[in-house]
Amino acid sequence: MCFGIPMQVQRVEEGFAWVRDDALPDAHLEVNFKRVETQLITAPKIGDWLLIFIDSAREIISPERAQEVKLTHELLAQAMAGATEVDDAVNFVLPSQMRPEELTQLVGNTTKH
Repeated sequence: MCFGIPMQVQRVEEGFAWVRDDALPDAHLEVNFKRVETQLITAPKIGDWLLIFIDSAREIISPERAQEVKLTHELLAQAMAGATEVDDAVNFVLPSQMRPEELTQLVGNTTKH
C-alpha cells in the first residue's frame, strides 16, 4: 500500500520544488526541506500543497485536502498502534461514509450518469 504525503512548497526550481512537512520536528529549519520532482504536475507556486509519492509530486491539492490526508495518516498510525478508539483530533468523514453528492464534489466529477 502506498500513501502520498502532503507537503508545502517553500521554493521552486525548474522541474523541482523544495517542500516541507509541518509534522517534522523543527520543520521550519531548511535542513528538513526535501527536493521533489514536479514534472508530472503543473508548475507549483510557493505555498501550494503537493501530494508526494516517492520524491515526486503527483498532484497539487488544497490546504483542506492536505489536512484530510494528514489526519488519515494519523488515523492509520493509531490503528497500527492498536488503538480501539479514534483520537478526537481525527474528526472528519471518510469518503466511504459520504453521500453520493458529497463524494462527487470531493473528486471533482460533475458529470451526471
